[in-house]
Amino acid sequence: MSKRKLDADEPAASGGSKPEAAGGTEGQQKPPLVFHLEATCGRARASTVTLPHGDVLTPVFMPVGTQGTIKGMSSEDMKTLGCRILLGNTFHLANRPTCELLRKCGGLHNLMKWNGNILTDSGGFQMVSLLKLAVITEAGVEFEDPKKPGSRMLLTPEKSIESQNDIGADIMMALDDVVSSTLDPVKDEFRIKEATDRTLRWIDRCISAHRKPESQNLFGIVQGHLDTKPGGLREYSLKEMIKRDLPGYAIGGLSGGEAKNEFWRVVEQCTRPGAGLPEQKPRYLMGVGYPLDIVICVALGVDMFDCVYPCRTARFGTALVRSGQLRLTSAEFANDFRPLEPGGKGPLKEYTRAM
Repeated sequence: MSKRKLDADEPAASGGSKPEAAGGTEGQQKPPLVFHLEATCGRARASTVTLPHGDVLTPVFMPVGTQGTIKGMSSEDMKTLGCRILLGNTFHLANRPTCELLRKCGGLHNLMKWNGNILTDSGGFQMVSLLKLAVITEAGVEFEDPKKPGSRMLLTPEKSIESQNDIGADIMMALDDVVSSTLDPVKDEFRIKEATDRTLRWIDRCISAHRKPESQNLFGIVQGHLDTKPGGLREYSLKEMIKRDLPGYAIGGLSGGEAKNEFWRVVEQCTRPGAGLPEQKPRYLMGVGYPLDIVICVALGVDMFDCVYPCRTARFGTALVRSGQLRLTSAEFANDFRPLEPGGKGPLKEYTRAM
């Protein structure tokens, strides 16, 4: 977590800019998102994103708390670690504890006693992860809850936004039509183009359904599979999504098993100066959490990341340190009383590898 601070009266560092109310209406007193680009190094950026529940310093990795909790961690633990924004999942929260309950208790922040920011996924990713249990049409996607065989849930763009309004997320993701990044671009050409076009139709429905734009931010998601050629689907989706003038944007449809040389080409195109996502708005790369991928994509100009990988890996007994991975369940660490990370800070600094 970054520890930098920028005083309100202090000028921005080299490459900085004045704060911009991304996507805010003219004359708005307190926009729900203010983006301050503090400094650049090549295409890499350092910024402060001011949201309803405080500032977020980027580049930032956002831990995933699917159903209102980071497994094995309390909200107090997350605050101690310096976390300023975490994720929830609309599909899973709508199933349990239900948006009705969240509405009654005043939203997810109140339920989980978290005073930081929350970003909610729209439920679109489940079109890939739960594909065998989903039926996708122009109306939306109908799921069967994997824990409730026989149950059906229709998630439309309007329902996704209604649910996220009830959840009270600081950043809400639009429902998009997500296809696997491993689809064959020739054999599955029709489905890939259909999903790209439908994502644009659905963002307009999401914008119309959003009933709290003064306090919650709606981000659009750029799709287009792996088609990075000039005039291709990624370029088309980029241009059309930017026309909606949203508070921020995400790069979607990646981290699903595609080759790395295809992965970074998409990210490069979406962050390309003058042709990619706007410089004065946050850029979020969805579902990416491997350390090397984060470093490369920060260098390309991405601001925000999320993934279940670090938390899941930790629960299985593996620590991520500067030198790589430490599989602490291995016998070699049974009598290793060195700290997890020599010189490290934070609540685990006194624990040893033997622990």
